[in-house]
Amino acid sequence: MKFNNRNVYISPKARIGQNVKIGDNTTIYDNVIIGDNSIIANDCIIGEPLHDYYHNENYDNPETIIGENAMIRSHTIIYANSTFGKNFSTGHRVTIREHSKFGDNCRLGTVTDIQGYVEFGNNCWLHSNVHIGQKSKIGNFVFIYPYVVLTNDPTPPSDICIGATIGDFSQIAVGTVLLPATKIGKHCLVGAQSLVGGEYEDYSLIIGNPGKRIKDVRDMKNRETGISHYPWPYNFDRGMPWIEEGFEKWKVKNGFEND
Repeated sequence: MKFNNRNVYISPKARIGQNVKIGDNTTIYDNVIIGDNSIIANDCIIGEPLHDYYHNENYDNPETIIGENAMIRSHTIIYANSTFGKNFSTGHRVTIREHSKFGDNCRLGTVTDIQGYVEFGNNCWLHSNVHIGQKSKIGNFVFIYPYVVLTNDPTPPSDICIGATIGDFSQIAVGTVLLPATKIGKHCLVGAQSLVGGEYEDYSLIIGNPGKRIKDVRDMKNRETGISHYPWPYNFDRGMPWIEEGFEKWKVKNGFEND
């Protein structure tokens, strides 16, 4: 189904699943695979060709795989040679460059910019206006809030590219910059507008410019209840897969016993 069947191009080499809806003015390039029940809204480009397309007459577009139940909102551009798990979603005007890999249930906010050659686990949520530099590696259940930037060049301009790494269940608050090669452990919280470099152990509260480990996040108390809020999965379940049974039972069943 197409929204209004206006100015839609779907390559004959693309593979479109069952009950996929494609909006007006959208282009689906060669070797794109879109899973069942997905929605590609108006003015999107899926499988944007790579640089060689413009110079090599024998160019063959790499596969772009989008899992089932995707929601790709208007003016999103997804470059070829990227993979997305089921239930992937974007806001408007999102750009995702080549060699990007996302797990299941990931969502990207409006005007997010993914520079390619990145890896994301499952259930990552990026809010609006987030920039992710090349070679970044993001774990599972990582939340990245608006205006966060992950950088990758330690001596700009250079040909060196060392992305940041963020462990499972960590939170990166508004306006933070992670410097090249930064390593954030599991269950960390990076405070708003921090400038962070170096390596940080699990359960770190990191704040400041320059960012410093202040204390263990498990020592932080909720202002209203006086109870420790972290690790946050024990206290937050909206949209999470453990909403029915709680995090304690869920983590044992799903390979997160040590979290």
